[in-house]
Amino acid sequence: MALIVQKYGGTSVGTPERIKNVARRVAKWKAQGHQVVVVVSAMSGETNRLIALAREIQAHPDPRELDVIASTGEQVTIGLLSMALKDIGVPAVSYTGWQMPMMTDSSFTKARIQSIDDVKMRADLEAGRVVVVAGFQGIDDNGSITTLGRGGSDTSAVAIAAALKADECQIYTDVDGVYTTDPRVVPEARKLDRITFEEMLEMASLGSKVLQIRSVEFAGKYKVKLRVLSSFEEEGDGTLITFEEDDKMEQAVVSGIAFDRNEARINVKGVPDKPGIAYQILGPVADANIEVDMIIQNVGDNGTTDFSFTVPRGEYQRAQGILQEVQTHIGAGKIDADDKVAKVSIVGVGMRSHTGVASTMFRTLAEEGINIQMISTSEIKVSVLIDEKYLELAVRVLHKAFGLDQAQN
Repeated sequence: MALIVQKYGGTSVGTPERIKNVARRVAKWKAQGHQVVVVVSAMSGETNRLIALAREIQAHPDPRELDVIASTGEQVTIGLLSMALKDIGVPAVSYTGWQMPMMTDSSFTKARIQSIDDVKMRADLEAGRVVVVAGFQGIDDNGSITTLGRGGSDTSAVAIAAALKADECQIYTDVDGVYTTDPRVVPEARKLDRITFEEMLEMASLGSKVLQIRSVEFAGKYKVKLRVLSSFEEEGDGTLITFEEDDKMEQAVVSGIAFDRNEARINVKGVPDKPGIAYQILGPVADANIEVDMIIQNVGDNGTTDFSFTVPRGEYQRAQGILQEVQTHIGAGKIDADDKVAKVSIVGVGMRSHTGVASTMFRTLAEEGINIQMISTSEIKVSVLIDEKYLELAVRVLHKAFGLDQAQN
């Protein structure tokens, strides 16, 4: 018998019939003798509806009151799922985030989990009940309802699995696992049976939408074993995200290709090449809470340097405006931006023990006439910035170049 935490997203519980399907799936696990905790999101589209409703009242909703409103979506889902379980003879009990309680800080709309009281859940599990918990929400020390922000239900599930020391945390989505790349771009993309936590963390941070990066970070911190499964398919083992590298993993130099269209490049040209110039450029951008990703600096012969970096596409005009305000102070000759760029990344723990991975990537892109504008690397990834119009071509040729379209032995 195992203790399993399952999480079902908004599309999985989007209609009463889908909620009944989730109940039947949970009942099968319970019938096998497992203890089951189920974490659910609001029904698909419900959170957006609630936020839009709040904005009809207040253009910029008060964060505390917005959390009161947004948290009601999950409360509906836990009640419906608990009813569906009871209707098929499975004892169940529902808890909101504050009934457990899940304690958070007071950062409304983006709260961080501080602790989880697992006493009630353990008592219910020992009594043979399925525990149904509202994801995405908690309570602060003042008794105010809080929400965890984007990907909050995934994070709730991982945190509960960590608190309960669950054998596995299963994330049910509308896909049946983690793929070598997006199958909509490369039809030959393969589902991975296993992927390391490090690879999944890189994939999530580089644009893969299967899991939110915050939940992957949480899983890594507390060593929670994750599995991604489809809530719409009855069979399949999904993809296991593990902390151990095995022999099969070592054979694959690259495990996946990630990409992100949400990129824009800022160019600051002709600034003095002197200590502190990078801070003078990036400091005001950071103060505006704009995230900086790739960075490159090209030193010229005349005592100046060109400084380029990327920001989220929706922020590039604001970042450009901030730098134009300090242009004279930093001594920049020209500031411009390009929002027609995209990032493509190869990811794999096998890079640690194989040479020539980056050169294979660069050669493959060069053979297709794809120019590389920026490069960033880590121990298990290489990312390049390219013209957005070449994105899908780049993903396809790299997927083939690294043999990801071939079944691994």
